[in-house]
Amino acid sequence: MTATATAPDPRLIDVTVDQPGVVSWNADIEHERRVAIFDLLETNHFAPRMPLPGGYAGPFKLTLGARESRLVFALADTDDNPLEQFRLSVTPFRRIIRDYFQICESYFEAIKTAAPSKIEAIDMGRRGVHNEGAELLVEKLADKVEMDFDTGRRLFTLVCVLHLKG
Repeated sequence: MTATATAPDPRLIDVTVDQPGVVSWNADIEHERRVAIFDLLETNHFAPRMPLPGGYAGPFKLTLGARESRLVFALADTDDNPLEQFRLSVTPFRRIIRDYFQICESYFEAIKTAAPSKIEAIDMGRRGVHNEGAELLVEKLADKVEMDFDTGRRLFTLVCVLHLKG
């Protein structure tokens, strides 16, 4: 009998946002976190580029945190065995995160009283900044993880959640 290799399954099956300094987020932030994780787990492509021949088969569990101005991606297998941890500087994301927060504030103010055309214009800008953050995240992680744009978008949402205070 010959051994068969496990087929690659390059996806996330569990995502945790680890922010020890925040006991709980407010309801809006918690909702954004839950929606991003739900959407991410529904469909994603996340294939680590590891030093092992062929990498890890997957699926994976990811814990995303922020420590000392770095994003921390801790990867585990389905049995919670640690596989890899990598860090990414937050510095390239600061302007995009700040711009994203500002445009989100404008959007939430606009939906209270503004005309639909103004709300739509602000929302288009918000999506554009969000896309810019996702593209940067995919680019900065390219040597560590292969992921599609939608996975990058959802992970960028979680990166933003890490920088919000409850």
